[in-house]
Amino acid sequence: MNCHFKENETLELKKSTSELREAVISMASILNKHGFGELYFGIKNDGIVAGQEISEKTLRDISQSISENIEPKIYPEISVVKIEDKNCIYIKFSGNEKPYYAFGRAYKRVGDEDRKLSAKEIENIILKKHTESIRWESQFSKKSISMLNEDTVKKFIKKANDVGRLEFTHENMEVTLRKLGLIENKSLLNAAEILFCDDNSLEMQMAIFAGKEKLTFLDIKQLKGNIFDLLDGAELYVKNHINWRVEFGKLQREEIPEIPLNAIREALVNSLCHRDYTIPKSNEIAIFKDRVEIYNPGDFPEGLTPSDFIEGRERSILRNPLISQTLYFSKDVEKWGSGLKRIYDSCLEHHIKVEFKILKTGFLVAFYRKNGEL
Repeated sequence: MNCHFKENETLELKKSTSELREAVISMASILNKHGFGELYFGIKNDGIVAGQEISEKTLRDISQSISENIEPKIYPEISVVKIEDKNCIYIKFSGNEKPYYAFGRAYKRVGDEDRKLSAKEIENIILKKHTESIRWESQFSKKSISMLNEDTVKKFIKKANDVGRLEFTHENMEVTLRKLGLIENKSLLNAAEILFCDDNSLEMQMAIFAGKEKLTFLDIKQLKGNIFDLLDGAELYVKNHINWRVEFGKLQREEIPEIPLNAIREALVNSLCHRDYTIPKSNEIAIFKDRVEIYNPGDFPEGLTPSDFIEGRERSILRNPLISQTLYFSKDVEKWGSGLKRIYDSCLEHHIKVEFKILKTGFLVAFYRKNGEL
């Protein structure tokens, strides 16, 4: 048995083209779940390479069956490969026009099985597709260019230049915003408003609670402004209200926070990058006796868990790619899709317990404090 071959949510194995109908269904199923996948003819589902008799007609029949029975149409790569000295057929396919139908029915990959989708599930896929096609951040803002904070724009461009992720310098607002993809037909996009306008809908609610529940608060603040101001202000608030210890080295004293600052910063960036801006609810920071929580409104990617990203099993899914791209230029976002892993690894290194919680209303990161005291 070749252990390299094992069916999963993006890989399907078929012993021969006698299972061509089932293969077509699996392809549509995988497309509806992941948008890309691979399929082999000539390998049994237990991973044993059996080989496949291949002629020009074999390849033509496969191509024709895919073309005639998957809607919307896809254009896969079909090739003959030799595995363990046996001929097999390899198909690589992708598509972003879901839902896909095979023989008039829609399916979705669950593990290594193909499950029929209900009418409601199909409706949800179509609704999600429509929503993504008109992303909030790409819609036109009611703000004008003159309402943006040009000092913030200049500071951003300089930082992006210094870290080597942008090569152009700031000329004027319209030119800079156009180069960043934040303006269309001289109209600002919502992403530009969130990034560079001080007067926008974005706000951060911050509070310190006396115990481990939201009962008695010791301090409460509301922070408004552009995304860079919120990021810096929120980070400062947490830094000022967690405990620090002092260690003395040979030459100098070093102050060390109870929670690693790079993990806090990463969680704050994630909360502002990936929140759902169509929901009129604030981002939140709650500092309790035993933990610090950072919350943002918006669903976690359907069918996925934080572990999928921490363990590197899934690619980044960006709710706000324009905002994320801009923060990547200034290196506030280090690398797409690595945020949760960076938080987890930093906390693991410093022996800090961290939890990632998918809530009905949003997503929450909880850092547990070592001494459990304010």
